[in-house]
Amino acid sequence: MLGWTLVFLVVAIVAGLLGFTGIAGAAGIAKIIFFLFIVLLVISLLINALKGKSPRL
Repeated sequence: MLGWTLVFLVVAIVAGLLGFTGIAGAAGIAKIIFFLFIVLLVISLLINALKGKSPRL
């Protein structure tokens, strides 16, 4: 589960860089994807914390 959290974090950062700096042609879509993956990151972190198991790397 920690692996998915890291994937969501990386995708959110890339989408944020493209969307908020205006590099991407469709900046609106990049901003939506950024917030979507931030939400998925938070959900993944909460599920991982509630399981109480140590993360597998």
